[in-house]
Amino acid sequence: MASEPTTPTPSSIPPPPSRITPTGNIATDIYQSVTNITDVPCARNSLLSGIASGAGIGVIRGLSAGPLTAGHWAMATFTIISLGSWHLCQKQMADERQKVVKIIESVPKRAVKQEDTQTTPSTSNNP
Repeated sequence: MASEPTTPTPSSIPPPPSRITPTGNIATDIYQSVTNITDVPCARNSLLSGIASGAGIGVIRGLSAGPLTAGHWAMATFTIISLGSWHLCQKQMADERQKVVKIIESVPKRAVKQEDTQTTPSTSNNP
């Protein structure tokens, strides 16, 4: 009497290795999330672009306005540039994945076409 294989429930499936499992301690979870931010695709470059842009705009705005206004401009610039560059990077990665899928799908078609051309007899008249 063989036992039937059971279908796994969502709670029995382990998370992917790149995801951090929550511990329940808020401080520990936040620390783990911050220390593993580089595991998120495009995060490093997007955050560095946002930091550089925010600092630049904050300094420039600070020359002509008060520190509070300059801080607001710096944070707004950081947020807009970080989110924008992260979104563009994610779009480029998705487009690249689509190109790879198209290439992979077209490879068997090319192989079949080459086999068809090799197996068809030549029509040359050689006595």
